[in-house]
Amino acid sequence: MVAGVTTYAYLTHPIAAAWGEHWLSHGGGELRLRRPVFDKDSVNCVPVPDGDVVEIQAITSEPDQPRATFRAVRDAGPVPAMRAGDILPVHFLQLDGVHGTDRGLLAGDDLALYAQHNLVHPAVWPTLANDVVHTEIATASWVHTRSIIRHHARVVAGSHAEIHGAIVDRFTAHGERVVVDFHIVVDGRVVASLEHEAIISLP
Repeated sequence: MVAGVTTYAYLTHPIAAAWGEHWLSHGGGELRLRRPVFDKDSVNCVPVPDGDVVEIQAITSEPDQPRATFRAVRDAGPVPAMRAGDILPVHFLQLDGVHGTDRGLLAGDDLALYAQHNLVHPAVWPTLANDVVHTEIATASWVHTRSIIRHHARVVAGSHAEIHGAIVDRFTAHGERVVVDFHIVVDGRVVASLEHEAIISLP
């Protein structure tokens, strides 16, 4: 199976190409990972405007069953408050290499915008959230299912980030699920925020 954040990297390509740095510093959207993408699949990312939203669908050989969807918005709004919940340990990371400009290249996204301006690829944000879920919450095989991702600042590669998280909900639906709020902080400022959902215990 292809990782969900790799599929997300594909989905960001048409939006980043169209909206550029403004979207990287102010935009966002909701990612839903509906069905698995497998190695060797050919994936077409098809943008469909819907008012102020552009929905990009990851389409394989079954066009009526998108593998994933991303409903992108040009402006994601202010930083939402971290909701009350079980606080997770803070993680610290330098945003370079595959956690910087190269995250898209690793996934096959060759958009030149990131390398030209030394910018962190947007797929880094759910990747960091997944890393925390993997190390702090999940105890066996698990699946990332959904994220609301908001960008709040332009972030250059090489920056040092803090990843703050809190488990704000647990429930059962096709397995045990968690919803985690994340704030990613650089130089004392929240640069990205996420509402991140995963099945941490498969049925």
